[in-house]
Amino acid sequence: MCGIFGVRNTPDAVTLTKLGLYSLQHRGQESAGVVAVEANGHARSVRSMGLVSDMSTTQLDGLHGTMAIGHTRYSTTGSSSIENAQPVLASSRGGHIALAHNGNLTNAGELRVELEELGSIFASSMDSEVVVHRLARSTAQRPEDRLADALAGVEGAYSIVTILGDTLLAARDPRGWRPLAMGRLNGARVFGSETCALDIVGATYERDLEPGEIIAVDDDGERSIFPFERKELKRCVFEHVYFARPDSRIFGGSVDRARRELGRRLARECPAPSAELVFSVPDSSNSAAIGYAEESGLPYELALIRNHYVGRTFIQPTQATRDAKVRLKYNAVREVLEGKRVVMVDDSIVRGTTTRGLVSLVRGAGAAEVHMRVSSAPVTGPCYYGIDTPSREELIAANHTLEEIRASLGVDSLGYLSLDGMLESVPGGPGGFCHACFSGDYPTPPPTDPDKLRYGCGC
Repeated sequence: MCGIFGVRNTPDAVTLTKLGLYSLQHRGQESAGVVAVEANGHARSVRSMGLVSDMSTTQLDGLHGTMAIGHTRYSTTGSSSIENAQPVLASSRGGHIALAHNGNLTNAGELRVELEELGSIFASSMDSEVVVHRLARSTAQRPEDRLADALAGVEGAYSIVTILGDTLLAARDPRGWRPLAMGRLNGARVFGSETCALDIVGATYERDLEPGEIIAVDDDGERSIFPFERKELKRCVFEHVYFARPDSRIFGGSVDRARRELGRRLARECPAPSAELVFSVPDSSNSAAIGYAEESGLPYELALIRNHYVGRTFIQPTQATRDAKVRLKYNAVREVLEGKRVVMVDDSIVRGTTTRGLVSLVRGAGAAEVHMRVSSAPVTGPCYYGIDTPSREELIAANHTLEEIRASLGVDSLGYLSLDGMLESVPGGPGGFCHACFSGDYPTPPPTDPDKLRYGCGC
């Protein structure tokens, strides 16, 4: 998962892009970057490891132009290095190419081998670079047709913003896995992974890109094409469950409202009759816990306090980093928990290590009973479309029974939301969503060699 942003037709393009990336920081914290095109047509980039705030202010102040794109990176399985930071910027016979990608290309390994046999030399281990090389090879005349050429035959998830010469383009894969919103700021066109990125720059949200749509923006105006065969809609339900910010609208619906409904449905399916209060694992579970409390008639309390200067634990690249972040990130409020029978609501349990540490914190603060409730179905399979669950061996629910998980976590009871309940709770459900990591129903053939995903998708 990554955050992407693009804007054209404003002298404040660089500033707006940086602001947009701040709103998308939750989607990736390993690296950040901006590419801007100056008035003379020259493209320049600033990329750095770490957060958006870690980018050099001096270098960013040196970027100018009326068109820019940006990226915050969360690698699924690839190496975390500056070579893999985005946006990618390359030169070709047709001029510069800049690209920022959110998603995961399941046949990137095969496409890369084909390109290398044709003489392409890769500068990174990202799957996103495959698209850059294919763009450079296209002989189509219009920029949107070049992008269509580059994406033809590409499998998997992608939302993309790219610059070809003086044209800004945005594209979304035919199954619509990842969100991509489009807005307007005075005369400027703005694209962002979520509407919260449009909000921060003052842009008015107009619509989402349609699955399979490519939009080109240049001096002649805007053009929209649908070059690919229509495919069954497979939006990622985990965007509503965890990844997106609650103040965003994705896939045509409110994330906050979806999570509250997930919590209400969870309370109906998995009540905790002996409980005295409900609290969340902040922050992504807040709305679900509020929904659970509303439905169950229990008070909602702030029992865990999050240190907001520490990043999201789930999207850390190594287990050791995740474990350390749990200890730094949360503290329990003894005055809320001591002697109480509590419901602890989280959005998901992936590996179980984070949850185990949190339960220990809550027990240490004196909770008499801890009833764990999860506002999604058990994660039982790897995701090949942009989430860091590369193997079943890492997934606690894929290898243990409900009772074994309960005992491992150290809770008095454990309840997951059903798959049907999850899908029926999100806007536009139950159809049209990808739930492969919960159900094993993969919309595309899994990669013949999953290790090839370690080319390290752009997100």
